Amino acid sequence: MDNNKFIQQDFRGYKQSVVPKIDEALARTDPNTPCGEYLRRYWHPVALTSEVSEVPKEIRILGEDLVIFKTSKGNIGLVHKACPHRRASMTYGKTEDEGIRCCYHGWLFSPDGKILETPGEDPESKQAKKIRETFKLGAYPIIEFNGLVFSYLGPMDTMPEFPHYDSFEIPGNISSPYRIDYDCNWVQVLDAIMDPLHTSFLHGQSSGLQFSEGFAEVGEIEFYERGIQYLGCNTRRINENVWVRVNELILPNFTQAGAAFAADGTKSKYFGRSSFTRWVVPIDDHHCVALAWANFGERGDPIEYNNQEGFERIEAGEISNRTKEEKQRSPGDAEAVEGMGSISSHKGEHLMPTDKGIMIYRRRIRKLIKDLEEGLEPPQPQKTKGEVIRTNGQDTVLKAPKKDNNDKEYVKLICSSVMKMQFNFEDMSLKDRDHNIIKNLKQMEARGNFE
Repeated sequence: MDNNKFIQQDFRGYKQSVVPKIDEALARTDPNTPCGEYLRRYWHPVALTSEVSEVPKEIRILGEDLVIFKTSKGNIGLVHKACPHRRASMTYGKTEDEGIRCCYHGWLFSPDGKILETPGEDPESKQAKKIRETFKLGAYPIIEFNGLVFSYLGPMDTMPEFPHYDSFEIPGNISSPYRIDYDCNWVQVLDAIMDPLHTSFLHGQSSGLQFSEGFAEVGEIEFYERGIQYLGCNTRRINENVWVRVNELILPNFTQAGAAFAADGTKSKYFGRSSFTRWVVPIDDHHCVALAWANFGERGDPIEYNNQEGFERIEAGEISNRTKEEKQRSPGDAEAVEGMGSISSHKGEHLMPTDKGIMIYRRRIRKLIKDLEEGLEPPQPQKTKGEVIRTNGQDTVLKAPKKDNNDKEYVKLICSSVMKMQFNFEDMSLKDRDHNIIKNLKQMEARGNFE
């Protein structure tokens, strides 16, 4: 057989057989890693409230083995897995009114790690008194809010205020907590929110219509960098309408997007809000978890999706429990990101202009990690203490018939006008902001003037 035709086709498997390296700076999040230290400067959800009971539960967050439990008085504790006495697992501890008691020798610990009792030892002995007074089981502060349990795993002297986002209190919304586990590094899952183009292909073409026909349209892509907030807009032409869909990332891992099922670009919609309010939290370098609320109501998704199957479809486009063949025929986000491997070989990527959002947010995290190593604490989502953080993940659909000349530029103009107007109302009260955004969108649509 003549090999010349193969040589002429320039097959490159052999030349590219070495697996590229990973992005160590972002992918490694265990204790004492630079990115792990950075992430520990923020509050993260660590569990669903429904997962926490008087039976201790072992969890792993940021590469650290922990135990979460609820005392018989209803207080939640998050502590190190190993008892400081003889390293027995607190997973087998017994919860009581005041805390958790180690199964091995009965030492009792409060939710903040204080040693309350050392039974078996003379309570008046010098050693027993000293350890009770000077040592504590490692523990982390907890805030339980609307079905999610949050914790701060960083140094106490730099603990930030718990962030309160405007999406926590959208009138008429029902928000249901959920979790989806991923068998891959956190960056792979986080990247998807700053990749608004993938919705057109993964959710609209490659796997059939997972949401609506409108998702299959490839729109105009634009990105906005605003402090530690990053917005990726995919603005689609749907017949006589223009659909502005905004994905949102607030560093390090808070994400929102438009609705999954409530918008398809076929009818007007004004500042519809996100299908989920979500954090992507590293479990370890090879696993992560999305802990979130799915949002339902007039400005969220339809209430019929308020169930486990609905949460999974909103999160990833498909349900989780499927055969390998079903996943191959109709991959969702989980298959796309887990298929990269447990840690993607980032150094082998060939990033393009539509990947700008990914490039700029990764670059900013690297900068913040370096700043922290040099002693500068990273910025928090709230600019001033006590403020409610304004978010921008949304859907807006406006009637805007095609122009005779360059419609592509017209669609981009509509996107930029919508976003500029939205930003101009940012300092208003939440009620006034929403009212003015919606009023102005309706006026822009009625006038047909998007300058």
